[in-house]
Amino acid sequence: MREEYDFATMKGGVRGKYANAFEHTATTVLLDSDVAEIFPDSQSVNEALRTLTRALGKGSDNAQ
Repeated sequence: MREEYDFATMKGGVRGKYANAFEHTATTVLLDSDVAEIFPDSQSVNEALRTLTRALGKGSDNAQ
């Protein structure tokens, strides 16, 4: 790997090629450190939120 790259001279690259698709398919949420200790990954956060929404009567049983 080079120490530096000059992207102006590179061919074929397209800035933001996948940015629009990513924007519509993902949501980034920052967890406070005390919460992150309890929920170490996306799956655990999603499971907890689905359980909470079902308990509140607002969720669906269709987990992705």
